[in-house]
Amino acid sequence: MKAVVYKSTGSWYWVKLENNHWVRARIKGKFKIDDQIKSTNPIAVGDVVEVVMEQGSEEQAMISNIYERSNYIVRLSPHNIHQKHIVASNIDQAFLICSIKEPQTSLGFIDRFLLSAELYHIPAFIIVNKIDLLTTPEELAIWKRWEQIYTAIGYNILAIHAFQERDIDLLKSLLQGKKTLFSGHSGVGKSTLINQIVPQYNLKTEVVSSYSGKGQHTTTFAEMFDLNENSALIDTPGLKEFGIVNVQQQELAQYFPEMKQLAAQCKYHNCQHINEPKCAVKQALSEGLVAEERYVNYIQIWESIATKW
Repeated sequence: MKAVVYKSTGSWYWVKLENNHWVRARIKGKFKIDDQIKSTNPIAVGDVVEVVMEQGSEEQAMISNIYERSNYIVRLSPHNIHQKHIVASNIDQAFLICSIKEPQTSLGFIDRFLLSAELYHIPAFIIVNKIDLLTTPEELAIWKRWEQIYTAIGYNILAIHAFQERDIDLLKSLLQGKKTLFSGHSGVGKSTLINQIVPQYNLKTEVVSSYSGKGQHTTTFAEMFDLNENSALIDTPGLKEFGIVNVQQQELAQYFPEMKQLAAQCKYHNCQHINEPKCAVKQALSEGLVAEERYVNYIQIWESIATKW
């Protein structure tokens, strides 16, 4: 029978059957996925799977098959740079929860996440939490710059306060009818936001360390929560970094919307926008039409990508 994976703990999975009955499931001994991903987690939250109930049990099952994924967010495994880790699958949109203060999210992290979402055609929202902590002109200027950069290239970027009712109502409206991934660094307030949206789940939260300025991991495993019959959100463990996979150097620019738009105007059809003459992207950069921060991150990602996986 069909089931959807709601929680992965590494060796066991909580799945919901089509009759809304919950069971604990594990992978069949010889179970293999022929998908060329070669990930550290063969089953991910959001996967639709086929399960067979174990003999004599109504609460335990065996996963015998995985149905084709419509999409997924994938990154380098934090434990092995030669392997990949599927963050979640079959999602409609992704919310990258960020903060400018306590802790500060780097634009490099944001751009790597957006790149992965672009790769699998997943609409991404940048949700800047803890906007109430920005009290100085310098801090507010950072927010204005972020808003300018990402609005100009077509991304939705929102500044919110987790305890402002109108902000939570706005998020709830964006979640309706969608399966939404919540991701971001530890300490940016993912669990706090989820508790405001669906308080019945009562996720554990923890304050940011005053010594390090970094968040503590409060979500240990990815888990999906139903909001209603047609909406769900997936909470994921906080990420320290987001390693890019499945992208080659020569195709990287097409996942930067502002570069993709300009590429046809370059002299060379295979222009990498680095040292080539008559490059439309470099010209736009010199005119301030391409954000310098985004271009610097593009170069850093380009240099970090191996030509083959």
